[in-house]
Amino acid sequence: MEIRHATSPDEVERMGTEELRARFLATDLVAGSAVRLVYSHHDRLVVGGVTAGAEAVALPNPDALRSAFFLERRELGVVNVGDGEGRVLVDGEAFPLGPKEVLYVGRGAREVNFSGSSFYLVSTPAHTTHPTRSATMAEAEPVSLGSIEGSNERTIYKYIHAAGIRSCQLVLGVTVLARGSMWNTMPCHVHDRRTEAYFYFDLPADQRVVHLMGKPDATRNLVLAGGQAVISPPWSVHCGFGTASYAFVWAMGGENQAYDDVEVVAVQDLR
Repeated sequence: MEIRHATSPDEVERMGTEELRARFLATDLVAGSAVRLVYSHHDRLVVGGVTAGAEAVALPNPDALRSAFFLERRELGVVNVGDGEGRVLVDGEAFPLGPKEVLYVGRGAREVNFSGSSFYLVSTPAHTTHPTRSATMAEAEPVSLGSIEGSNERTIYKYIHAAGIRSCQLVLGVTVLARGSMWNTMPCHVHDRRTEAYFYFDLPADQRVVHLMGKPDATRNLVLAGGQAVISPPWSVHCGFGTASYAFVWAMGGENQAYDDVEVVAVQDLR
């Protein structure tokens, strides 16, 4: 498990491209058959991924967590970001997951195994236990936003949130852009009480997403391929534009689960 230390806005303004990528970009998360994890000191968020075949791959318990098992003090969101049906086994109980479907694994689960697809993982600390539960796209709460004129027509599928799958602090969903739309999360915003991670997928191999981050008046950019994630600190904006349509998983952890607890940044105020 790779460790990423917390950063301040002033640090980021002085960083070049390679340092920005080393601090905030998680690459090759679903490129291999071993679970890859990245631990951020921003709200103790962990992101990861794995591509598993017929043989199950177990969620490891890295030494850096100092726990008896991975979910001793944590909760976990799992998203099938592959093209076919996968399966997650939690303490012997099987949960089938189709593409873009989500499983929440509550604190205290000891054994988690993945098979049959590519999975993106997000974990936050948890001080209470909620039941392990899966949901299909039909069961998620859809929110339609944007417009064709703004190149940002999209559907947000809210899975893990206060009115959906219950969790301690994790909030997670999947956003799918309409064909021909490229912008996500506009107008952009910050939420000082939560760290957020974006995982981009369903993007052709020869296309890219330009992800904006940093203070609203001093933005920086990262160029991402599919299968990569950006860790966005609470003080940072987070929005982007793709060269082709794509989908992304957004996940947050921090002070609260209020979806609308944001400070919107007007487009004309971006720098």
